[in-house]
Amino acid sequence: MLNKYARAFFTRVLTPFASMLLRAGISPDAVTLIGTAGSVAGALAFFPRGEFFWGTIVITLFIFSDLVDGNMARQAGRSSKWGAFLDSTLDRVADSAIFGGIAMWYAGKGDNLLLCAVALFCLACGQVVSYTKARAESLGLPCDVSGLVERAERLVVTLVAAGLAGLHGFGVPYIDWLLPIALWLIAVGSFITVLQRMLTVRREAAEAQGAGVA
Repeated sequence: MLNKYARAFFTRVLTPFASMLLRAGISPDAVTLIGTAGSVAGALAFFPRGEFFWGTIVITLFIFSDLVDGNMARQAGRSSKWGAFLDSTLDRVADSAIFGGIAMWYAGKGDNLLLCAVALFCLACGQVVSYTKARAESLGLPCDVSGLVERAERLVVTLVAAGLAGLHGFGVPYIDWLLPIALWLIAVGSFITVLQRMLTVRREAAEAQGAGVA
């Protein structure tokens, strides 16, 4: 849902920056790699230590590469299947680092195995949400349903909650509860999204089979 509206807005905002990078001789693939490396480093360096505010700041700075690299490719007329594959694959890597870093905190000094499990469930469901669509399309079945929680929703809700929860370290009371609430919301929303996509593909498969028999 957020992906539909936010991407168009940020694409317009980031177009001049994308043009500047192209003029500097930087390739879209390089931006993708740097953005992923920065997001992974920010998540794994800060989140396992409970430094959610600064971790979120670092991740946010790099995560916009997901919008910049595609913009650069379109401007340069170099959009390719390889670029799309690289971008999607590294998105999964960055997501794993973010939720993995949160899980590491709760497994360690955060001392809450239930929330560690919820964070891992969010990680797994996020991967499955993407896989269901990719697998359906590889079988020639459309999966034209966004679902309740896509990657944009997962990242925005999680990072906003994590950044605000990090203010607890600066003396803001009770705000650390925002992250657990966000994780539960993402877990439930992601599970519903997986079910939505599975039901859609099941319907499409049944219709395709019926048309073949007819």
